[in-house]
Amino acid sequence: MRLSRYFLPVLKEDPSEAQIVSHKLMLRAGMIRQQSAGIYVWLPLGLKVLRNIERIVREEQNRAGAIEVLMPTIQSADLWRESGRYDAYGPEMLRFRDRHDREILYGPTNEEMITSVFRDSARSYRDLPKTFYHIQWKFRDEVRPRFGVMRGREFLMKDAYSFDLDAESAKRSYDAMFVAYLRTFARLGMVAVPVRAPTGPIGGNLSHEFHILADTGESELFYDADVEDITLTELADAAPGSEIVDRLQSIYAMESEEHAKVENCPISGEQLRRRRGIEVGHIFYFGAKYTAAMNCTVQGPDGTPVHPEMGSYGIGVSRLVGGIIEASHDENGIIWPYEVAPYKVGLINLRVDDAKCQAAADDLYQKLTNAGIEVLYDDRDERGGAKFATMDLIGIPTQVIIGPKGLSSGVVEVKARGNGSREEMPIDTLVDNLSTWLKLQRKG
Repeated sequence: MRLSRYFLPVLKEDPSEAQIVSHKLMLRAGMIRQQSAGIYVWLPLGLKVLRNIERIVREEQNRAGAIEVLMPTIQSADLWRESGRYDAYGPEMLRFRDRHDREILYGPTNEEMITSVFRDSARSYRDLPKTFYHIQWKFRDEVRPRFGVMRGREFLMKDAYSFDLDAESAKRSYDAMFVAYLRTFARLGMVAVPVRAPTGPIGGNLSHEFHILADTGESELFYDADVEDITLTELADAAPGSEIVDRLQSIYAMESEEHAKVENCPISGEQLRRRRGIEVGHIFYFGAKYTAAMNCTVQGPDGTPVHPEMGSYGIGVSRLVGGIIEASHDENGIIWPYEVAPYKVGLINLRVDDAKCQAAADDLYQKLTNAGIEVLYDDRDERGGAKFATMDLIGIPTQVIIGPKGLSSGVVEVKARGNGSREEMPIDTLVDNLSTWLKLQRKG
């Protein structure tokens, strides 16, 4: 994409209404614009990041065996009355009536709807287990929406729902999703700490929140230092009920070190790590709470009716955009992890008024694009300093810089946004060399 043809309304100064880093940088980088309190337009750059996160979430849900559906944003109040949650949910739920005076709502979650879908279709224990998921916009009428996409009223969420015959198999489904979440956050370039959590209005007695580590996080966490060393390979091999899953599920978030010593925390000394985190996911096992209330049954192996055991599993997809920025930025702007970056390479032509520089930059842009590398090409008639500032602000992982001095020697400069390292590469072999460079960036 040529920047001269793109829509990237960057801001030079921090907006006065933004209070936290991610909100400031998302506005400055031209990712979002506010339409009303807690509701945003996702501009092209922000939408690309959102879609990359959504893709990774979807891939890991599919890998865990979940089946994708798409449920509507608008739900009937009658479904929520069946479960008993309509009056109990609170003012965060947006309730209204249609032209026929029927009570409806903008869904904050989908336990009732998916239970009704399953109830109308499943007949036998042979229809189990099943896990369904969708990625859909939600609305919760926060009394004080703030912090940009971190606490908005409208947000994109992945929510999944499992149905099992008994508690033992339901726990296996819970564990499978537990591992899928850790894999998802690892692929996003984040360290995620799973912590035991209250179940709140969802219900049940088993629940974990997932917090990505960030110095600006809203929660204080105390956890086993080994969490930070768990690899994707270990998670790929982790089976429900395995030692690694049991160990990770035993971790609790504590409000203070002294508090940790009082709820009998098994971790102490140097192994007890203290960091701040941002909640980006929450999973629940709540048994037959909804299937019993909504008369959802299947025929068991012995012919008797059984209420399936359920769990639900949420990831804040749009919230993750802000969370990743909180965890990965510097004084110059965003530092995107490779997998979620809107473009992998930022191509900078320092001298658009120089015919050789222009020809070389145009040629390289075409070759990189043909090689399947996503490139944002800054071909604007701007000074070099402004171009560097824009690329640093929007966080493209790798910058390729073409200027008259390097070009006269047959080289271009390549910069890694994350650590600031630079090296010169021959322009004739740049595409091959850059493919290797990007693989290294992707790994670390």
